[in-house]
Amino acid sequence: MDVSSSFGRVFRITTFGESHGGGVGVVIDGCPPRLALTTEQIQGDLDRRRPGQSRLTTPRQEDDRAEILSGVFEGQTIGSPIAILVRNHDARPGAYQNLKDLYRPSHADFTTEAKYGVRNWQGGGRASARETIGRVAAGAVARKLLAESLGVEVVAWVQRIQEIEAKVDSRHVTRAEVDASIARCPDAAAAERMIERIDDVRRRGDSVGGVLACVARGVPAGLGEPVFGKLEAELAAALMSLPASKGFEIGSGFAGTELTGSQHNDPFVLGEDGRPHTTSNRSGGVQGGISNGEPIELRVAFKPTATISVPQQTIDRAGVPVTLEAQGRHDPCVLPRAVPIVEAMVCLVLVDHWLRQRAVDVI
Repeated sequence: MDVSSSFGRVFRITTFGESHGGGVGVVIDGCPPRLALTTEQIQGDLDRRRPGQSRLTTPRQEDDRAEILSGVFEGQTIGSPIAILVRNHDARPGAYQNLKDLYRPSHADFTTEAKYGVRNWQGGGRASARETIGRVAAGAVARKLLAESLGVEVVAWVQRIQEIEAKVDSRHVTRAEVDASIARCPDAAAAERMIERIDDVRRRGDSVGGVLACVARGVPAGLGEPVFGKLEAELAAALMSLPASKGFEIGSGFAGTELTGSQHNDPFVLGEDGRPHTTSNRSGGVQGGISNGEPIELRVAFKPTATISVPQQTIDRAGVPVTLEAQGRHDPCVLPRAVPIVEAMVCLVLVDHWLRQRAVDVI
């Protein structure tokens, strides 16, 4: 079996490319025809994740311009596979020459080699976060399909950097409010403290992690499956597949374990729209593996960036101890650029389940 690079059942994507190769991208299969789609609509999401956009990100300079190679004709999808390519322009594979025989701490160098017997040592190859360009491009298509067909809105933001916690109203937060700060945190006071913290570790050659929160509003009831295809399970799988992700929560998450059942349950009432609604949302919009029509609220934990210039002990292929001082271009904190990536994965899961549900609703 080769490297698994595909995701989804009906709306299925396959990403390709390496960090310091010719380019990266995605092939989308299963997108319905007649969806109005332009390169500019994809580019907006790619611009939010591209490197070099602020002092908090890697200085690698890439425009990340999307090229639609197939599947779109006269501004509409035509039902055939959509291929999207982003060429690499500021790749520097030679910069990793001195690392080819080392196992960088907390990277995928050793594990990839242990599994396949070979690895691309130029920037991590497929394990590089640059692979997520394909996910974001596909997520932009999924976002448009969800918005136009269902009115779904997906918004993510930086909720916490180390112990610095934001106060955010998930019912009303907007992407514009998130993007107002280079920290991608809509709480202005917390954002300033986050920026100061990231600047501090950047100057010291170190890194920090934190938590992203995400809400999907307007998701209809009935998406997901009751056993192995539970909506929260597939959201967890999608988000835990992201580079540097280390934890997932939905609804009350781990904090819910401190409550009793009577405190935790979400009572139903009849809403003004004539549909059942809950008076609280500790379930995070999913019950029994199926969406209940309330906002889907989740959180993802990201570890500190593994590439740092602080001296670290490691070994080489021969087992010889080595002191590594990585000199490269890296994000001191991945979270600001991870916001559009998390949104993309949530959109991809939701659109796939929506299309799967249409096969259930035929009678």
